[in-house]
Amino acid sequence: MYEYFSGYVTDVTPHYIVLEINGIGYRLNVANPYSYFVDTTKKQKIYIYQAVRENDISLFGFKDFPEKQLFLKLISVSGIGPKSALAILATEDHAGLVNAIDANDETYLTKFPSIGKKTAKQIILDLKDKMADLTTQTPLVDDQQQLTQADDPVYLKESLEALLALGYTKAEVKRVGKKLREFSGNSTDEYLRQALKLLMKK
Repeated sequence: MYEYFSGYVTDVTPHYIVLEINGIGYRLNVANPYSYFVDTTKKQKIYIYQAVRENDISLFGFKDFPEKQLFLKLISVSGIGPKSALAILATEDHAGLVNAIDANDETYLTKFPSIGKKTAKQIILDLKDKMADLTTQTPLVDDQQQLTQADDPVYLKESLEALLALGYTKAEVKRVGKKLREFSGNSTDEYLRQALKLLMKK
């Protein structure tokens, strides 16, 4: 129904962003909320997918059209829902994903949260040779308190909370959190990108 929205990002959380258009705030589920920025003076164009279910209507946002197209291909696979698709897109290594599918690399695909061997095989079966055109809220307070330390920078705390929101396990987030304490970043986005890189190396 919708192709894209153009508005002002007024809020960024670990789970979603809010895009204001003509006084109405739209809640958009996105792969990496911290890659967006709050700015009430500059409009941001975000591509949209609307998911309609029996008891829910949700909006998903994407930085560009290719990212939206990749999302649509992923959710067409049996066993892949919108949340799992967003977790896959969060790494932003879309070329690596396409290469893994074309190379039958199940190991790479199972590194994503909630993707087991069966689902990885299904992704390859459904999408292999079909990716050429793409080569181009509830706060998790308890988990955050256990996974972070009092002197951790706010960017680190927010990035760990975002990982939990993406579906990574508490053990995975705790492990990567130790390594992130050796990382010096200037934004939550930088910390989250580094965390995702570390998780993909496991």
